[in-house]
Order: sequence, then C-alpha cells, then structure tokens
Amino acid sequence: MTGHLRIKSPNTQLGVLLLVYFIPQLLLASLSRVIFGGKIDLSAPENIATMKWVQAASSLVFFFLPALLFALFSFRGKYFYFLGFKQAEKTSMYVLGIGCMLLAFPLVFWLGELNQRVPMPASMIEMEKQAAKQMEAFLKVNGPGDIIINVIVIALLPAICEEMFFRGAMQRVIIQLTKRPWVGIVVTAALFSALHFQFQGFLPRMFLGVLLGALYWFSGSLWTSIVAHFITNAVQVLVASYATKYINENPAVPFYLALISAVAVFGILRLYQRLSTITWSKVYDRNGLTPHNNYIA
Repeated sequence: MTGHLRIKSPNTQLGVLLLVYFIPQLLLASLSRVIFGGKIDLSAPENIATMKWVQAASSLVFFFLPALLFALFSFRGKYFYFLGFKQAEKTSMYVLGIGCMLLAFPLVFWLGELNQRVPMPASMIEMEKQAAKQMEAFLKVNGPGDIIINVIVIALLPAICEEMFFRGAMQRVIIQLTKRPWVGIVVTAALFSALHFQFQGFLPRMFLGVLLGALYWFSGSLWTSIVAHFITNAVQVLVASYATKYINENPAVPFYLALISAVAVFGILRLYQRLSTITWSKVYDRNGLTPHNNYIA
C-alpha cells in the first residue's frame, strides 16, 4: 500500500488516517500512565518541565507522526510535498494570511465569551479546569528562556504538527470525500476543535480552524496555514507572559468590535479567493497525481 493510498477511495483513505491517528494515541496514553501514575502536582517545577516535554511529544506523536505515515502510504518519495509543503500561488497570500488571523482576534475572543455561556456537564467543567490549570502552570515564566521554550512547545510545534494532520491530511481526505471544499474545511475545523478536548473554547477554535483551512485551500500551500497558526499561538503566549494584568481583568469584547473583525476577515477571505486558481479538479484529478502536479494540496 506504500505510496499508492492516494488512488484508493476516500473512505479507505479516511480509515487509514484514523488508524494511524488512534494507535499512537493509545501507546502514548499508556506510557503517560506508567510515567506519571496518578494526579500530577502542577506546583512542582520539575513536573512542569516534564509536562512540557510531554506536550512536545504529544504534538509529534498525535499529529506529526500520523500525518507523515499517511503521506508515506499515499505518495512515495514526496511525503511533505503531498501534505502541502510548497510555495503559495502568490507571495502576498502569506501576508494576507497573517493579517487575517490578527484581525480575527476580537471576533475569536467574542466567540469565546459566547461559548462560556453554553451549559456543560460537571465532568466537562472539571476537565476544563484541569486544562486551564495546566496551561496556567505552563505559562509561568522566570525569564526569556522560559518564553522561548513556551513559544516552541505551545506555538511552533502545534502549528507545524496540527496543520500537517488536520489541513494537510484530514482536510484533503474530507474534501475529496464530499467534493465540496467548504464542507471539508468546516468539518475538519469542527474535528480540529473537538480533538483539543477543551469545549469551552470550541466555537473560537473551530472558527480559527475554518480560517486556517481556507488559507490552505485557496493558497495551495500548507506554509500559509502554519505561519498563520504559529502567529496566533505565539501572540497568545506573549500576551500571557507580558500582559497578565490584562488577562486577569478579562475585559469583555464589545459586539461592534467583533462585527468589525468579522467584516475585515470576510473581506480578506474574499480577496484570497479571488487571487486563487485552486479548484477541486486540479487537486484531485487522479490522472494528474504525479510529483510534477503543482496543485496537489
């Protein structure tokens, strides 16, 4: 099957992708229980350092490895190319992608506030509290070195690994399955958000997933979504490190600001779409599935 999965049915491709996703998860979950046993004391500095290593390993095992295995089965000798590591159709798309994500922040925060109002079971609320405690412990810094490590672990690695899996692999398969790019983008974004298992942030994360999916689809390059994803994560890490007072105050986002943000983002996406020449047939025409096909997305 190595190198030939791309010519199989979309259902077969999806089955293989899910298989290579869940097997490493089960292995790492078992290993984590052996290493940590029960509850982890997040007040102990040595545990935080270990958890950061685990976080980095999770990005690699949960997302990078499955995406790479899927590419290995799909396109022999062109693994990263198959996942979308190539130049965007137009250089301006990188700048527009970064601008789109930065302008989206007010709307993202407003969606987060809206999401907080959704009632959830006690078990899910407890899960959210544990995740928040872990992130708070992660973001405590004692100097520039800690900030650099946080940017690498929380911003850079997830941006690369998650984009490889969700946009480079999963979105590709779902769009091929549905033959509707926007359906594939939205479904992938929903899975992207759900698989973070932080449901109080489901709506804003799904919205970000839609933006990242659109940037990738219309540019034809995974680099656009990786850079945009990294900028989004890195800004939040830096704000958490240098503007803790602002975060603790947690000011509400005015609706008019969220509306302006939405209009700006929609405008950039429309411009992106006009600049693009990507079509479903260019990406998925099996007769053109060769290493020389510049449109394999």
